[in-house]
Amino acid sequence: MRVKGVKVASKAKFLGHPTHPMLIAFPLGLLATAAIFDIIAVVRGTPSLFIASFWMIAAGILGGVIASVFGLIDWLAIPEGTRAKRIGLWHGAGNGLVILLFAISWFLRRPAPDQPAWTALVFSWLAVLIALVTAWLGGELVDRLGVGIDDGANLNAPNSLSRRMAKQDQTDARARRVA
Repeated sequence: MRVKGVKVASKAKFLGHPTHPMLIAFPLGLLATAAIFDIIAVVRGTPSLFIASFWMIAAGILGGVIASVFGLIDWLAIPEGTRAKRIGLWHGAGNGLVILLFAISWFLRRPAPDQPAWTALVFSWLAVLIALVTAWLGGELVDRLGVGIDDGANLNAPNSLSRRMAKQDQTDARARRVA
């Protein structure tokens, strides 16, 4: 896509497709499933699910760190001063916090993975709540602002919750400039 003469597309690709969106499925799935397994383990009293969560969190953290490298590469290509740049910053920083909270949870579980302290569980569940917000922000970047996918994207499109059309705002802005 072009904004002020700058083409913004994913800089990190694998076989022609952006790498970051391919990689996020793994940590997101692993970390969310770990939190769900924790809930089931608490309700049913199944220590083996806590152990499974422990290892899913470890793998999810590793996957999240790898995915974040590719997300940072793509974020650096977004022009300064755009809504996309701001949303990308919140998305990346929020996901960094998610990884940190899960890392704390994992560390607290290390002495007894089959019997984690309540604080370890709370850190995981809080991280999942934040991840819901950061996932929405990632969706906003791709689906609403078209970062990395739409050559005619509007990097300053309004929030998708505003009910204003992204393309309509481009037309309105051009009309205001001409008038």
